[in-house]
Amino acid sequence: MSNTHASGLTHFDTKGDAHMVDVSEKAVTSRVATAEGWVKMAPATFDIINEGRAKKGDVLGVARLAGIMGAKKCADLIPLCHPLPITKVAVELTPDATLPGVRVEATVKTTGQTGVEMEALTAVNVAALTVYDMSKAVDKAMEIGGIRVILKDGGKSGRYEAK
Repeated sequence: MSNTHASGLTHFDTKGDAHMVDVSEKAVTSRVATAEGWVKMAPATFDIINEGRAKKGDVLGVARLAGIMGAKKCADLIPLCHPLPITKVAVELTPDATLPGVRVEATVKTTGQTGVEMEALTAVNVAALTVYDMSKAVDKAMEIGGIRVILKDGGKSGRYEAK
């Protein structure tokens, strides 16, 4: 029996009620997902972060750890996500003067029966929110955006790469 409802969405049963997808029949495979996003800010805020002068401390270091923790907590935050045995989380925060701001990229890996796109997206969001939280005293107008999956591989649906 397919997990896909007539609408094409897998998280709804034939009555239209939300449910957790049964992945027990799926093969255990190596899976990876990478997501990206950014935090735009005023040039002065960018300089404070890039030069390590934030009053709350190492913004990029703390945001990296927060992103890793976010990936690990994904199933606690997103109601229909499966808890997964994550084997790797890498979060990179790169200052970009052209934004100005910080680019965030997270890669998550597992060996399991379902993908890790949600974990990668959660890592990016939590890291970006942490940059905002640690810098909001000097710049409440920061903007978070561009959050998307740029790579997904493993499992029956195969490889996806954003263009």
